[in-house]
Amino acid sequence: MRNIIVVDARSTGLNYIGDIVNRGYNPVVLQLRFHESNKEERIEEYNSGYASIDEKFDMIYERDTYEETLEVVRKWDPKLVIPSSEEGVVLATKLANDLDLLCNPIENMDYFTFKDKMQEKIAEAGLRHIKGKSVRTLEEAIEYYDNEGLEDVIVKPVYCAASVGVHMCLDRQQMIKAVEETLYSTNVFGGKIEEVVIQERIKGEEYYLNTTSCDGVHQVVSIWKYNKVQTPDGSVIYDTIETVNELSLGESEMVEYAYKVTDALGIKYGPVHGEYMLDENGPVLIEVNCRPAGCSMPADYLDRIEGHHETDLFLDSYLKPKRFHQKRTERYRLNAYGALKIFIVPEDIVARSAPMNEISPKLRSFYMSNVADINNTELFYVKTVDLETSCGFVYMVHEDKGVIHEDIEFLRRIEKDAFSLVLSKKHEDYIIDDDEISKNIREIVDITQDYGAGLLITDQFIEDANIIQVGLDDLEDVNGEFDYVIVNLNKSLINKRDDITVSVILKILSDIRVGGLVCVPESTYNYLPSKRKGIEALMKTLNLRIEVPPYGINAGVIASRNNF
Repeated sequence: MRNIIVVDARSTGLNYIGDIVNRGYNPVVLQLRFHESNKEERIEEYNSGYASIDEKFDMIYERDTYEETLEVVRKWDPKLVIPSSEEGVVLATKLANDLDLLCNPIENMDYFTFKDKMQEKIAEAGLRHIKGKSVRTLEEAIEYYDNEGLEDVIVKPVYCAASVGVHMCLDRQQMIKAVEETLYSTNVFGGKIEEVVIQERIKGEEYYLNTTSCDGVHQVVSIWKYNKVQTPDGSVIYDTIETVNELSLGESEMVEYAYKVTDALGIKYGPVHGEYMLDENGPVLIEVNCRPAGCSMPADYLDRIEGHHETDLFLDSYLKPKRFHQKRTERYRLNAYGALKIFIVPEDIVARSAPMNEISPKLRSFYMSNVADINNTELFYVKTVDLETSCGFVYMVHEDKGVIHEDIEFLRRIEKDAFSLVLSKKHEDYIIDDDEISKNIREIVDITQDYGAGLLITDQFIEDANIIQVGLDDLEDVNGEFDYVIVNLNKSLINKRDDITVSVILKILSDIRVGGLVCVPESTYNYLPSKRKGIEALMKTLNLRIEVPPYGINAGVIASRNNF
């Protein structure tokens, strides 16, 4: 069986493994050497990725010298050597060229690898480009900034990924700070950043286009649109990524421009993940690289959205030219809308649980979440400054674009107003006043009994209350239907992780019958993640309607169910 070597198999590029097996080849993963600065972290990341692969594959490792690595690869007599990640592009391109395999010309590698060189190359081709200059010192950066009369600029490493080290700078002082922070720091790959590029800032809408090429002929695989936000310190943070299912104004020109960029950079085979900005002057290249898109998108997820997944089409460009050209004749059509909500951590946090893993599966567009499961431990998250420091994604897919947007907006509200429903910290020390709680609950029972048959789910037995009372542990034994439910839980919640607490509350709210009311008083919601806004978010998760509070009834948050 002939071998296909995947260099630095990770993220969405892990899909190559199954595709290679399905084509009758043997997949061989070539793992890069790790920098000592982040070795342990990366080993854990890669092992987690390998564990997600169902198919069998062989492993080989980068050696101390390129010549040694080349000889190891040569012994496998590969049909192809292809990169899976940005970091793998350089080595894969060198190996494939030296083994005389189908690949992109080695003489063009700088143009599709370094952020400054690609802009210079497309400028030579007469294409619109972003004005900028690579610098190695702060003095060079200041001289260029002042001489060009710039205001807003982007500062980023000439070799980077996942927006790590990328800064939007609104003035000279921000530019100076960004250069000082970025030069000689560590890049996403663990290496030292010795050169940054200062570029004029283009203000517009940002996209990425995935294309694939066969002997210099290109086709679009997918188009996605970014929404990013800028922090006060100039960091560029991903908020959402959404599919472009139907082209709008200016977007067809962007596709044509992307083809011209790919030609200008001398790309002949395989994937191009290209990022573009679209403004009133048309499209302009931000950057490209010859590898699959990131964000660890499963093949099945992409198949449901696009009717195909990228890595399979990329292999066509090498192995099945006839099929490649047949696919080029097909119209660009997607089967469903796709989106990722990327969670932004507002500050450094030691997380004890991740309630979002209980909430996101209730969304109508939910496909999966990669927010970490935090069991009987704690995880430290730094404040989000780039894609790498996000705390995770929710992947969404639905045939109705409106459903996608409703779910995105809901997750944004949770992220902004009730972040402890994404990640929650250790509980504060609570003092429970049983007498005061009992008094308040009795008043609520007295006021609501005219609404029909009620049920009180409670931690404390309320004497003389004209209502059926049941503890949390006995809830499953309750029969019948109720017009309203009062939730009085506190002691049973405060010693649980917040993800478990959220699961309990969602289960209770799920059992509210159509037409019924639920009342969650302050003595309960104060012990939930994000308190009042937290219980409101959980109600909205299950499509309950939050009712306008009536005057004189201090029952906390009241909600009703109109349908399931």
